[in-house]
Amino acid sequence: MTPRTESQLRDAGLRVTSGRIAILAALERLPHSDADTLHRSLEGDLASISVQSVHNVLHDLTEAGLVRRIEPAGSSSRYELRINDNHHHIVCTGCGAIADVDCVHGEAPCLTPSNTNGFTVATAEVTFWGLCPECASTTAMRGAASSTSSNAAEQLIPAQQRTPEEQLIPAEQPISTQSSAALTA
Repeated sequence: MTPRTESQLRDAGLRVTSGRIAILAALERLPHSDADTLHRSLEGDLASISVQSVHNVLHDLTEAGLVRRIEPAGSSSRYELRINDNHHHIVCTGCGAIADVDCVHGEAPCLTPSNTNGFTVATAEVTFWGLCPECASTTAMRGAASSTSSNAAEQLIPAQQRTPEEQLIPAEQPISTQSSAALTA
């Protein structure tokens, strides 16, 4: 535990617990993570913490203003420590990776809509969608492989879908279904 983290928790009116400290530390290492990812990252440190406990701690930290929850469409809630500034997110439509994008205006012009339709605006979020460099490369390679490959069994498999053995093969190298089967045999 760091004195700074303990102080942040106390200043927010929260008790200092090993679960809260561990989750804050995990979010420093793994920004934009969901509860399941955080739970898996803590299994070695806090063997007894459940997924539900992770959700509960994330809720408490979010309510206390120590963590920001983002909810990209079609994805589970993600969490980050970067709060109280005007930044946006970019989400990969291929693998779901999320990155921060600083606002080019410096202020929050999007918080003042041209027409509120009677709503009271609390927050506004801008989310950009596209392909991360790895998925864009894989997509380009897949297109090139399909137009030039004479072996229909060859295909590019995105890194996150590869087996541990296939991870040893560079992402841009096609894996034939025969060689993939040989790796796992």
